[in-house]
Amino acid sequence: MSPTVPVRPRTSTMKMALDNARGVNTIRSYEPGRVQIRERHFTSSLIVLPNQLLTEWQPRSAPELCAADLQPILEHQPEVVIIGTGETQEFPDPAVFSTLMDLRIGFEVMSNSAACRTYNILLAEDRRVA
Repeated sequence: MSPTVPVRPRTSTMKMALDNARGVNTIRSYEPGRVQIRERHFTSSLIVLPNQLLTEWQPRSAPELCAADLQPILEHQPEVVIIGTGETQEFPDPAVFSTLMDLRIGFEVMSNSAACRTYNILLAEDRRVA
């Protein structure tokens, strides 16, 4: 018979921080076809930056996205770019991201609901996210 070894509960460290989101563009809610940023609701493509919203963004779907569409984002020197592609994850042409790769800017393509959650998490971590 082998001796019983006490099992210690597994613990992990969780970073806790005060809500420092005052004055930045946090995503307050999301539902299919609509996102709420601060007190405003949006139903079309837009660029969300921590301190600015660019609401006249042209691409309406992932296949429409071209490298030139990312230029307004690059001007803000993000660390990470998150592309929300609607209700399902849909990938644009990989060549669209060559400039981001050349500049060593991280990027992810995901559904809008996942993009909203991820954006808020990175924003809370004080990351330069778009």
